Amino acid sequence: MIMPRGQQQLLLPASPLFIWSSLLAAMTLNMLINMGMVGRAVWVPDVLALVLAFWVIHQPLRVGVGTGFVLGLAMDVHQSSLLGQHALAYTVLGFLAIGIHRRLLWFSVPSQAAQVLPLFIAAHALSLTVRMLAGGDWPGWAMVLAPALEALLWPVVSVLMLIPQRRAPDPDANRPL
Repeated sequence: MIMPRGQQQLLLPASPLFIWSSLLAAMTLNMLINMGMVGRAVWVPDVLALVLAFWVIHQPLRVGVGTGFVLGLAMDVHQSSLLGQHALAYTVLGFLAIGIHRRLLWFSVPSQAAQVLPLFIAAHALSLTVRMLAGGDWPGWAMVLAPALEALLWPVVSVLMLIPQRRAPDPDANRPL
C-alpha cells in the first residue's frame, strides 16, 4: 500500500472480525439511540452510516454496496420505516464512498471530514426524499445537524477504527508501539 503524505506509520491489515463486529456494534448503537431518550430525533447522527462509510473507504474489497443494502434493510425493519429507505440511502452512500476512497486517503483526517460531508448530506437527503414521497411529514430544519455531526465525528471514528491496525507486528518490551 502506498502511504499517504504525512502518515508516519504503516498500518497492519484490518481483521475481518473487527470490521464486522464494529459494523454490528454501530448498528446496535443506532438501535439503542432510537429506543433511548432522544428517540428518532432528526438531528441525531447515524452512527451506522458513519462506520459504514469509514469501512467502505478503508476496505472497499470487504465492505461495499451490498453490505450497506443489508444493513439498511435491518435498520428499516428496526425503525418500522418504509422498507428500502435506509437500504437505498446506505447503498448510495457506499457507492459514493467507493468513488472517492482513493482520493480521500491522501488528505489529513480533518480534511477527510470535510470531504465526506457531502456524502452524508446526500444519504440524508435521499432518505428524506423517499420518506416525503411516501407521504411522511417534514421533519424540520434540525435534520441539517445530522450530517454535520457525522462529519464532526469522522476524526473520532477514524482514530477508534484504526487503533487495532497501529500495533506493532512484532511486539517486544523495548518498543512502545
